Amino acid sequence: MNSQKHIAILGAGPGGYVAAIRAAQLGARVTVIESHALGGVCLNWGCIPSKALLSVVELGDKVKKSEDMGLLVPGPVTYDLARMVARKNRVVATLVKGIATLFKAWNIEHVEGTGSLQNRQTVRVSAADGATRDVQADAIVIATGSSWPNLPQFPIDGQQLLTSQHLLDLDRIPASLLIVGGGVEGCEFAALYSGLGTAVTIVELMARVLPLEDEEVSSMMERELKKRGVTVLTGTTVERLERIPTAITVALKDGTQIVTEKLLVSVGRGLNSRGIGLEQVGVQTGRRGEILVNDQMETTVPGIYAIGDVVGKAMLAHVASAQGKVAVENIMGHQATVRYDVIPAGIFTLPEIGRVGVTEQQARERAQAAGLNPAQAVTVGRFRYAGLGKAQATGETTGLFKIIAESPSGKVLGVHIVGAHAADLVHEAAMAMHAGATVSQMADMIHAHPTLSEGMMEAAEDVEGKAIHQVRRRIP
Repeated sequence: MNSQKHIAILGAGPGGYVAAIRAAQLGARVTVIESHALGGVCLNWGCIPSKALLSVVELGDKVKKSEDMGLLVPGPVTYDLARMVARKNRVVATLVKGIATLFKAWNIEHVEGTGSLQNRQTVRVSAADGATRDVQADAIVIATGSSWPNLPQFPIDGQQLLTSQHLLDLDRIPASLLIVGGGVEGCEFAALYSGLGTAVTIVELMARVLPLEDEEVSSMMERELKKRGVTVLTGTTVERLERIPTAITVALKDGTQIVTEKLLVSVGRGLNSRGIGLEQVGVQTGRRGEILVNDQMETTVPGIYAIGDVVGKAMLAHVASAQGKVAVENIMGHQATVRYDVIPAGIFTLPEIGRVGVTEQQARERAQAAGLNPAQAVTVGRFRYAGLGKAQATGETTGLFKIIAESPSGKVLGVHIVGAHAADLVHEAAMAMHAGATVSQMADMIHAHPTLSEGMMEAAEDVEGKAIHQVRRRIP
């Protein structure tokens, strides 16, 4: 008798496919149900494609300032968007093929189609040709992710009104682009297309772009976007729009009128929790449609788990992957949970942003809520890229390291970096926070010279007023 546990997974994005491989590593038989490409939105229409295009603009930025560094490149920098997109597609295809290879190596079954729960142990798969098949499993993991919102005021047509997916596949650089939403996605695409020469305007309802980020970081990024020629309009929103074949006229709530060739709708994502049979089996959802799960990623129905964007927690690819591992480890008899307080994140603007933990504002609000004096309970250390030898040598002097610490314990509460390689550099801080290291311990760790990582050491030293390469008060 075969006692091997069978796990069915709905979705092959960064949550689903990682869960599948970990489950197979733990000895499970795994079936993955996916109606689109392996890798999900992140790999095919999100994280990877946008970074492939941004890397070209970043290279172009370096070439533009190369003359001052002694590298003479004749002629102006120009971009061939069609060739950039073709390269992007090759990168994506290579990575998708890599997942397929991993599935084959681990004997993971990939069933093409859309899955719907029939009961606690059955998923009905509907193929594109109308054929159906029932998959029986001992446990089910829902990893259906999220999708672009369908907003009546922005009738997406793929020609003028676009989602980020459309914007990643243009073959011609538009003369103008209006981005509705100044969050992470909006700012990344503003950096990309302004770099290509498009006249970009961001419209953001909140008082600042990147409203969920640290205020200092947000302000710095807004300045950098404006330096790139981006028009930033905050505290307003689109009231109405009119389309003709060659342009869109947009009226904002504050009375401003904008004429643009393309419009990107970048105002959040909808959770893919409908139409998959949740009601039929009794899986409960929250007010946003998020699937409710416990610390083990199990839903309100035993044996059915959910991970990734569809659970509505931190909607990041790497969080989905971590949740996927946790879910299948619990299914296979291990004990695991996700630690949400130490999740690093990268924003791939130009320059990049890396962050982990709370913002300065959040830290001070929490201190006040605990009955403490925020000015005494929270200490901040900063160090600018311009003070680093490596940054000066490479011409990457725009940037800031910022560390928020609890006083007097020195516990690291949050770290925010703006500058070259920020999304990579922030992981030192994440590891320090994960291990419970203090700012003093971060400062005491010897950092190689010359590196950008020295900025982390200097910022940690600055929390206590001891940064070597920064003029500040004397140590008491």
